[in-house]
Amino acid sequence: MRPDDPDNPKTWSRPYRWYITMLSAMLVLNATFASSAPSGIVPQLMAKFSFGTEVATLTIALFVAGYCVGPLLWGPLSEQYGRKPVFLISFTAYTGFQVGCALSQNTASILIFRFLGGVFAAAPLANSGAVMSDVWDADTRGKAMALFALAPFAGPTVGPTVSGFMAVAGVSWRWVFWLLAFFAGTCLILVALTLPETYAPVILVKRAQQLRKETGDSRYWAPLEKNKMNLQQRMKHILGRPFIILFREPMLLVITLYMSFIYGVVYLLFEAYPIVFTRGHHFNAGISGLMFLPIFVGAVCAVIVYLLIFNPRYHRAMEQFAPHPVPPEYRMEVCMYAAPIYAISFFWFGWTSYPTVSFWAPLMAGFPMGFAIIWLFLGLFNYTIDAYLFVAASALSSMTVVRSLFGAGFPLFATQMYERLNPRWASTLLGCLALLMTPIPFILRRYGHKLRKRSKYSPTGNLPHKPPKKDAEKAVAA
Repeated sequence: MRPDDPDNPKTWSRPYRWYITMLSAMLVLNATFASSAPSGIVPQLMAKFSFGTEVATLTIALFVAGYCVGPLLWGPLSEQYGRKPVFLISFTAYTGFQVGCALSQNTASILIFRFLGGVFAAAPLANSGAVMSDVWDADTRGKAMALFALAPFAGPTVGPTVSGFMAVAGVSWRWVFWLLAFFAGTCLILVALTLPETYAPVILVKRAQQLRKETGDSRYWAPLEKNKMNLQQRMKHILGRPFIILFREPMLLVITLYMSFIYGVVYLLFEAYPIVFTRGHHFNAGISGLMFLPIFVGAVCAVIVYLLIFNPRYHRAMEQFAPHPVPPEYRMEVCMYAAPIYAISFFWFGWTSYPTVSFWAPLMAGFPMGFAIIWLFLGLFNYTIDAYLFVAASALSSMTVVRSLFGAGFPLFATQMYERLNPRWASTLLGCLALLMTPIPFILRRYGHKLRKRSKYSPTGNLPHKPPKKDAEKAVAA
């Protein structure tokens, strides 16, 4: 598709593309909001279904576990049939499963509906980032992705606040799921009425089909129509390739483990915060939910600083390296600041979590934590895309699955860990693990270009890792 083709999504008006960006972000916000929403109604669920804390935790863990299955399904399907059909099918089912949760009469039904809801809610997690790539050029994509990165963390932090205040107001737990169903239904209507198809190969397929219909000439065809795979080939491509790349690439494996730890800790906090603030400071569910907001505020501030300082610096690097791309290692600059801040935030939270210490102290530890999380995700996510380019989709698919496994698993042991070790030492343990991972951005910044040269899947290994202009000036001076 030509750059000036009117059907090319990158040629659409900027306001329209920003609308598509915001709608894509809202779909992710919807999915992540639903993941944490039950945390505020856990006591009601335990009273209704007579199960323990561990089973109550599964209402969150199983939803996130659905994220492990979804990306392997929805990503490849969108590359075969387009973004919009996948969003329509997945959100129709997702809305139905939220209704199923609201009408559940026993433990099995609510847990099954939560898991299936997570599988279908994973569609925007797998494809909304791809929509950004469809509609934005490389220069603007960084800004769009920085704003878009807020959505995966806004949902989990807002969910406990909303459900907590609904519980305090005496609203039935069922209305939390009805709220999720209404939100999902609204998004489904917006997708159906306002979201166009953005995947260029599928747009070309529709154009070829239209030309064949109008002219009767069967010579019109799109490349995607010729690229057909049988079921065995498709399953190997979907299920096998991402994990083959993951386990053959030490660099990708380390990045995946770091991002998965961060993601798992976000969901671990849904069990840790009630122990510190509900039990320790005797707050109700609504006020305890508000304790998550500094994490979101920190994330917003991180995006603002990134756009004002680091994005312009990256643009200058693009000019210095032209006509070559900027080495992926330049993405690590923000991570080198964020990694120590992330580790420190755990020690801050843990050792101010005494009931005798003002709640403001552990509350404000969430600000640097949220700030660091966004910078780490932006840096590591963009590094993976820049380093692996043509196989980036497979690399990100494996990363999403492993990350979701951590997000589903961490809440299952969080309560026991914080009860047995107490909040001080449990947070110290997490801080020490974060501290062990702190050198990762520094190592990638220093030695990443050497690792890429040895990689079987990174096509960027032979590109210059220093600005060509500076090298030329040194040669002239000599």
